[in-house]
Formats: sequence, C-alpha cells, structure tokens
Amino acid sequence: MALDGDVGDAGRDRQISVLVIEDEPTIADMVALGLRYEGFDVRTAATGEEGLRLARGSRPHIVVLDLMLPGMDGIEVARRLRALGSVGIVMVTARGALNERILGLESGADDYLTKPFDFRELLARVRALLRRMGTLQEDVLRVGDIELNLATHEARRGSRPVALTAREFEVLAALMAHPRSVLSKEALLSRVWGYDFAGDTNVVEVFISHLREKLGDAPQQPIQTVRGVGYTLRW
Repeated sequence: MALDGDVGDAGRDRQISVLVIEDEPTIADMVALGLRYEGFDVRTAATGEEGLRLARGSRPHIVVLDLMLPGMDGIEVARRLRALGSVGIVMVTARGALNERILGLESGADDYLTKPFDFRELLARVRALLRRMGTLQEDVLRVGDIELNLATHEARRGSRPVALTAREFEVLAALMAHPRSVLSKEALLSRVWGYDFAGDTNVVEVFISHLREKLGDAPQQPIQTVRGVGYTLRW
C-alpha cells in the first residue's frame, strides 16, 4: 500500500473491498472500523445468508468469516464463496482445536485466526493474503517527509532513519493511513491495542509524546492535537 503526499486515505487500498461476516456486534464493529481506518472498503453481515448475498453483489477481495454463525455456518459459507470465484477467506472462530482449523481450511479458507485476536494480526494476515493474490503490491506509507515500510518495520523522516518500537510504529501507521483526519484516543486504542483493551486511555498520550520526540519538529511537528477530539497528522 503506497501513499504519497496528499493522495488521500486509502491509496491503492481504496478499491480493495473486505466483507466481514460476524454475528458478534462488538467484534464486527471493531474489525470493520479498523479496516476502514486502513483504507479498505468494508461491508458487514451478521449471518451466512446475508454475507453470501452481499458477496454475490459486491465480489469482495477478502472475506473475514466467523465459523460459528447462526443458521448457515462458516464452513458452508466458505464452500459457497469458493464457487463464486477468486476470493481470499480468513476464517475466525472461538474454537482452537486442530480439527476445527483443518476443517475450516479444507472448506476453502486461506488462513485461520482464533478468538480473541489482536487486530494487528488480522491486518497482517489480510495484507499477506492480498500479496499472495497479487492484489497488494507495495507496503510503504508516505506522508510528507515521513516514510514507513510496513514489511520491514523501518521508519524514516527525510533521509534520517527513525527507531520506533512496535507500538510506536503501529500508532504512527494508523495516523499516516488517514493524513489530516482526526483519530480519537478510542480509535487508536482499538486499532493498536485491540478491541478488548482494558487499560488506561492515557497510554495513547504517552506514545504520541514518544513519537513527537523521535520524529522531531523540523521542518514542523507533524503530529498535532485537536483538543477534545484526538490526534492528526499534518504537514
């Protein structure tokens, strides 16, 4: 995914569509929100039947599919999705038994994730699947003079390398995916720490402070606070 200067939120990913079929509203909302922040076009469905109807109409690139759905289960949904043509399927379930994973993969899923999961892992699996499918070619975010290589986790500002921790990198990547948009603390917590994070929201302030120090303020400080709302990346 490549973003250069002022190209907008999604860059190459603007045309990449993801269908989330999940009957737990909290998880469905978390996944949909996180993927939209990453620039994907996202639709959601709470049942297998609804998901298949949306899939037939929109032909998504990726389907994030819960195994345990009301009515038609994820195994049958995956089999029917395969009949629609080329689509990447990441199956998600609360079950962790080996036979369930094998059954999911044999039904047509390309990858498998067990609940509870970290959004960052789901995002990494979606991107890896898109690369295997030949849909996502680049893994570099560029906004202003800041560059992030999502594959190597290297960061640069201008010609200067910037050493970031894994969490700092994820916070900056979230901001860079939406240049000039304002992200709340809650949005950053969900995106970086996961939907089930139960800690202090002030942790976001700590990481923003670290990023500002490491990025420096020349020619300007790129991370700005919008009081009472959240943080934004501007240049």
